[in-house]
Amino acid sequence: MSKISVTKKLERAVILILNGFDEWDLKPTEDEFSCYDAIGITPKGRKCVVEFKFRKKYYETKMLEVKKYNCIMKMPDDYVKLYFVADPEGTYIFWLDGIKEFKSIKKYCPKTTYWNDKKQEKDVYLLPEELASYKFKIDN
Repeated sequence: MSKISVTKKLERAVILILNGFDEWDLKPTEDEFSCYDAIGITPKGRKCVVEFKFRKKYYETKMLEVKKYNCIMKMPDDYVKLYFVADPEGTYIFWLDGIKEFKSIKKYCPKTTYWNDKKQEKDVYLLPEELASYKFKIDN
């Protein structure tokens, strides 16, 4: 199974969990080049978009590409913009509208997530865990 297939299955699983247990109404985006992975309604009845990131390694800060952030933030003001990160130590949801202080850095990252191993310098934000609106830490 390809990496993109595994990621899409993970995204759909999280969407099913949120919809089934926490009264979200999310649907996966069909456009694989969209800057977000799900669109729908929060449990409080607000429109939202969610970008998912699944990391195999733990990092104290959660990386978000500036380009992706800017694209998400272009959504209409009545949309809640969320960044969901899962890694080996926990799950984090960042309410991007509520985070005002960002500093971008340049970092060598894969050019694309799945299609090749080439790297390029990208502008990224490193979000500290304490800025997450929701945190579920796995006890080791």
